[in-house]
Amino acid sequence: MERKQLLKSIVAGAAFALTFPSLQVCSNDEANTPGNIVEEPTGVDFTIDLTSSEASKLANNGGFILKNLVVVVKNLEGEFVAASQVCSHEAYDQVRFVANEGGIFYCDVHGSRFEQNGSPINQVDGNAAKALKVYNTELNGDILRVFES
Repeated sequence: MERKQLLKSIVAGAAFALTFPSLQVCSNDEANTPGNIVEEPTGVDFTIDLTSSEASKLANNGGFILKNLVVVVKNLEGEFVAASQVCSHEAYDQVRFVANEGGIFYCDVHGSRFEQNGSPINQVDGNAAKALKVYNTELNGDILRVFES
């Protein structure tokens, strides 16, 4: 391959590499949103063995785990709280617990924030957010049950 042809192919490849990701981002903004749109779980009723490796993050106040589309938390006061991992704003499965903001539930897709009782803290897109689904918790020894009423 001649030097001129080699340079042309390198320039063409570089141009494609720089242009293609830009086209993809512009084509569908929703495709770049993290997480999935899912239905809120129903019939929630499961247990967690707090001595298991699965529950290791629940050993410390402020820790949380995700299970069956539920965020299970040991809040800053040492109490267990559970809420839907599915945001009430647009049903993305991105709700997490944020301890360093006083202990709130937060969805990083559009910035929805919720109190531990599920009450919305902020408005999203100018609309009042709906409450986040909160589940009951019951501790029996080392077994934590998460369930709906």
